[in-house]
Amino acid sequence: MCGIAGIFHAETPKPVDPRRVERMCDALVHRGPDGAGVWTGQGIGLGHRRLSIIDLAGSPQPMHSVDDRAVIVFNGEIYNYRELRRELEKGGVEFNTHGDTEVILAAWQRWGTDCLRHLDGMFAFAIWDKPKRQLFLARDRLGVKPLFLAPLSDGSLAFASELKGLLAHPLFKRRLDPLAIDDYLAWGYVPDSRSILRDVEKLPAGHYLLLEQGKPHPKPQMWWDVSFAERRKGAEADLSAELVHLLREAVQSRMVADVPLGAFLSGGVDSSSVVALMAEASREPVRTCSIGFDVEALDETSYAQQIAEKFNTDHRSRTVGQDDFSEIDRLAAMFDEPFADASALPTWRVCQLARENVTVALSGDGADEAFAGYRRQVFHRHEERARSILPQSLRGPLFGTLGNIWPKADWAPQPLRAKTTLLSLASDGNEGYARGLSVLNREQRHSIYGANAKNALGGYRAESALVSMMQAAPARSGLDRAQYADLKFWLPGDILTKVDRTSMAVSLEAREPLLDHRLIEFAATLPDNMRVRGKQGKFLLKKSMERYLPSDILYRSKQGFVTPIAAWFRGPLSGAARGIARSTALGQIDWFDSGALADLAEAHIAGRSDNSRLLWQLLMLEKSLERLQLAG
Repeated sequence: MCGIAGIFHAETPKPVDPRRVERMCDALVHRGPDGAGVWTGQGIGLGHRRLSIIDLAGSPQPMHSVDDRAVIVFNGEIYNYRELRRELEKGGVEFNTHGDTEVILAAWQRWGTDCLRHLDGMFAFAIWDKPKRQLFLARDRLGVKPLFLAPLSDGSLAFASELKGLLAHPLFKRRLDPLAIDDYLAWGYVPDSRSILRDVEKLPAGHYLLLEQGKPHPKPQMWWDVSFAERRKGAEADLSAELVHLLREAVQSRMVADVPLGAFLSGGVDSSSVVALMAEASREPVRTCSIGFDVEALDETSYAQQIAEKFNTDHRSRTVGQDDFSEIDRLAAMFDEPFADASALPTWRVCQLARENVTVALSGDGADEAFAGYRRQVFHRHEERARSILPQSLRGPLFGTLGNIWPKADWAPQPLRAKTTLLSLASDGNEGYARGLSVLNREQRHSIYGANAKNALGGYRAESALVSMMQAAPARSGLDRAQYADLKFWLPGDILTKVDRTSMAVSLEAREPLLDHRLIEFAATLPDNMRVRGKQGKFLLKKSMERYLPSDILYRSKQGFVTPIAAWFRGPLSGAARGIARSTALGQIDWFDSGALADLAEAHIAGRSDNSRLLWQLLMLEKSLERLQLAG
């Protein structure tokens, strides 16, 4: 795993100052502490920070092709590079190294942009083709690895693995994108369709950008998409056998490394499945680690310990407590943009624990998106059935009226907290799912905005991008559209951002076998009832893993990586909650009604409502704005 950065002059091939590229790379040192390199040519500069995983001594970057006609900087891993190498060697290609980086170069020279379809892995890379004077930027199918782009005042384009790489360039302007604030408050993160800073773009997952000197910048081109438009036929037993085969291949391909390797183990279905298949394939005990909490109701380390004992892993665990919030500034610094998924804290801690013994760790991320494991997906399928029975002319007035008068009873048992469900049923499926997925709906956001925010937004609504994505999805059912949105919007924006930044912050490579593209494509063709059966999500995955895992792991209620921030904001962090309304950083952008923020904090502390997610969002926004030091 690595960090990459670069500068490209598209209009005129002006010289690139290598010190500027080096400065950008130095901001990414955590992504690659094992080595660094910079190369500049006519109108181009490429930089690299290396975390050595494969071919430890033989693959320095930037790397030149054997014929010196192309140069690459690469962040990620190509799991099928050995097979590709053999294929290319049969065609006469020669190699100087034993790693995957040179294979990408040779694949580009053989197939051009079609090389991407041959690559099985997680990646973001930049290739400079000297004779063609082309810069080829590409990102993997699901967006495991990030790539940020920004135009500079001298006409050049800068790119980097993280926003902090762009921030290190002296010509980069730090100007807030006001629409990103609405996006952030809606979702808890800034999605890939936008950045917290104006003019910054994120190359979308499954896209490439081919730039040529002297020609206008084209738009990114999609090279991969997941389709839910087809349905696979077959008996449950046959589909289960195929799924287990794909799972085995995905796990085993990600166990290739020249450094110590382990796994995250939460005790849930997904990480337990990965560990079970790792143990099956490994001659040595698998190294596993887990994180617990100092609030007993949210602590799941006993389930992780159960799996560790079953598969005889070399297991370690640690506890996250309220004192860990003293590190909130470091947490905010990892993401650059505001990021409010509170599970980032325990994820960072488990990465720290893993890094003490391994350099690569496999995770269970991706199965919920691919196999419908989230409660919201299960609820959405049942809501869609209700929508199919009652026409919109009846649903809208009936459920809309009920939803508007139903109290927001955060304190009540789950069945009595029906406000969101009622309002969702009043809408069409796409709008309803967007409401269910959002942290704050539009009405809630506007209740804390001041006049300046409402004027800046005009008619903008954060949910529109998600709704449009669902409407255009290659899908056959409401469940399909929900999962498509989760894979294309939620996964890269939240889950993969969280894992990439927290793992890279400690120089750990995280690999996601359950995001193998063949596995994702297989899951997308399953009939709805093979994904959701009754109240059970991930139906086929759980049935398939019954031979490996005990039923209390497979079929217990889904907990998720939940942090006890609600209790902490009522206790030792109550001062931080009250301080949000007086925040200097939030005051400078002059977006919020400070009285409304103060009321939210007091209502939460008194236990009248649970505003912990919003308070956490605002706190992380404050920390991010402090670090970004926006231009006036």
